[in-house]
Amino acid sequence: MSKTAFTKTAFDEIFAGAEDKAPKKLLQKAYNGAIIATSYAEILMNQAIRKYGPDQSVAYPDTAYYLPVISSLSGEKVTKLGELPPILNRMRSQIREELSFFNARLCGESTAYAAEIIESLRYLNGAEPHVAPWTGYLTDPILRKYGIQLVDWTIPGQAVIVGRARTSADAAKIVQELQAKGMMLFMVNEVIEQLLEQNMKLGVDYIAFPLGNFTQVIHAVNYALRAGMAFGGIAPGLREQHRDYQRRRVLAFVLHLGEIDEVQVAAHMAAIFLGFPVICDTELEEEIPDWYVSHPNYETIVKYAMELRGIKLKILEIPVPITVGPAFEGETIRKGDMHVEFGGGKATGFELVQMVDEKEIDDGKITVIGPDLDEMKEGSSNPLGITVKIFGRKMQEDFEGVLERRIHYFINYGEGLWHVAQRDLCWLRVSKEAFNKGFRLKHYGELLIAKFKDEFPAIVGRVEVTIVTEQEKVDQLAKAARERYNVRDARLKGLTDEAVEELYSCILCQSFAPNHVCVVAPERVGLCGAVSWLDAKASFEIDPNGPNRPIKKEGVIDEEKGMWQSVNEYVYTTSNRSVEEVNLYTLMDRPMTSCGCFEAILAIVPEANGLMVTTREHSGDTPSGMTFSTLAGSVGGGVQAPGFMGIGRTYMLSKKFLTADGGLGRIVWMPKELKEFLGDDFRKRAEEEGLGADFVDKIADESVGTTVDEILPFLEEKGHPALTMDPLM
Repeated sequence: MSKTAFTKTAFDEIFAGAEDKAPKKLLQKAYNGAIIATSYAEILMNQAIRKYGPDQSVAYPDTAYYLPVISSLSGEKVTKLGELPPILNRMRSQIREELSFFNARLCGESTAYAAEIIESLRYLNGAEPHVAPWTGYLTDPILRKYGIQLVDWTIPGQAVIVGRARTSADAAKIVQELQAKGMMLFMVNEVIEQLLEQNMKLGVDYIAFPLGNFTQVIHAVNYALRAGMAFGGIAPGLREQHRDYQRRRVLAFVLHLGEIDEVQVAAHMAAIFLGFPVICDTELEEEIPDWYVSHPNYETIVKYAMELRGIKLKILEIPVPITVGPAFEGETIRKGDMHVEFGGGKATGFELVQMVDEKEIDDGKITVIGPDLDEMKEGSSNPLGITVKIFGRKMQEDFEGVLERRIHYFINYGEGLWHVAQRDLCWLRVSKEAFNKGFRLKHYGELLIAKFKDEFPAIVGRVEVTIVTEQEKVDQLAKAARERYNVRDARLKGLTDEAVEELYSCILCQSFAPNHVCVVAPERVGLCGAVSWLDAKASFEIDPNGPNRPIKKEGVIDEEKGMWQSVNEYVYTTSNRSVEEVNLYTLMDRPMTSCGCFEAILAIVPEANGLMVTTREHSGDTPSGMTFSTLAGSVGGGVQAPGFMGIGRTYMLSKKFLTADGGLGRIVWMPKELKEFLGDDFRKRAEEEGLGADFVDKIADESVGTTVDEILPFLEEKGHPALTMDPLM
């Protein structure tokens, strides 16, 4: 399409009711602000060109999307300073003197381009213009870190907070309310300092991003637009599709606190251009109904903004003295900040979910056996056992492990609570802050009971929780728990692809990647790493109309590559008729598609006749010549890309791992962090495949090198089996 669009489109029909109601004074401010913004961008751009030259590279760090605002809306992949002047000139030419709401939105688009150019110049020559807690540009790993929460609506929407609240306490109250509702937050200007004064928890771990000063607000916009490209599969340059996607899928709004100048009005129009309403806390002389409105009451401003944007929440009241929400899932509690810790190798710990008969459970009962938090020495390590009894008429033993893994998420949703690992490896911490607010052991029970009933109503009818900190009792119960784990593990080992009659689909990510269909098998976890075959089976039992459906294995076409006629038919229909055939056991021939939430990416390394794998945790270079972010930008969005594929980490431990391509022996490079994560299980799998326990040591990592030339001598010296296998291509 044309890179300039001056005429109204179908998308602009959503503004039709407000076109004649937009006040002239406000429109004039938008016009003036756009002139100022683009002029300022021009000055800085020309200064940079004079200093560095037109061939100077320009890019944000760790991203595959160039300058995302420009890339998404126009399709232009800017890499050099000299490419910016014609783009900025085009944007200046669409700023019209004729005052209309339509033209004001074009002023907003031009202002967004100007802000993107201004901000990109901060990163010239690899500069790092921001220090913690300010984030500046949010890299692609951060974008993908919250992919699952975005697609399953755990994060219900995004709030952009600009300006300065009336008091620091007011700012903190607004943000606390938004965090309690699970919102993703972007903040710019003085409100950040106000929140820091109140010791508010901000940063990537809390999904609350203090971007910086005013023009850094563009990083909220380019984050949202990248979501459309990464998860929605919308190609760069499809301007109207991106605008429509933002309005429908990225439920964002702007809260402007305090005074408003002309440039800020133009920036507000940029938000409205994408379908995001603006709510101001000042009494506005002029408003645009539904789009540019005033709401001075801080007591109800969050509720009003969410209603205006159409964000609906399921209200769950949990009787605990701390805030509960996904904003705290990534919270880290360091040793100096903890009141006490449990398990983690320093003390005995376990957690167990048990299906019981209705006569064996007292619904809602919470029993604490042993010392409570106020009886423990600050900074101490203590034993802990958590047993959750569940009764439900549709509950099955196979669901125990599925529900048990949810304990990790539920506890981490609590502000000041920290949980890692599972089973008898669990490690928990309670912060001093949570303890001082009144958190006690019984509140673990309140949290678990409420969340299990809320999230699994179809199979969970009654819940009882017992929490034990008495050493002898914990040891006794831990032994019984391990016996239960062993029974489950034996059951899981019998779950092979050949042993079951159906596979399961997962289309949870289709809200972001409309053509992607994940096929989950007993020996292949979903590429997000969060959905196993049993998880999908449980999900279908819980909600037959949900994202997981059984697919009968019928009409085998290629047993070696893993293709069935029934799977093809399902995938073809469910992928909007875009994917005709799919193989489960190869990435070289019609592999499964990828959405964008994958834990790791496999990529062919032709020179080594093998494959490399990288993870979202590894931000460095790889032998493919691409970082994780660049690879993800190419592989995601629901496309079939032979030679490349997103996977869940633990798929590498499967006996069905790329069996048609040679299996585990094809892996020639992987990050050290992934080797450590897979640990002894990885060595055991290598032995089972006849590769020897030392095979892992034959796989190159970043300590050997990140280019083909660097790793080939290492592979040859170690005698890596991929070098003598049949050619991949």
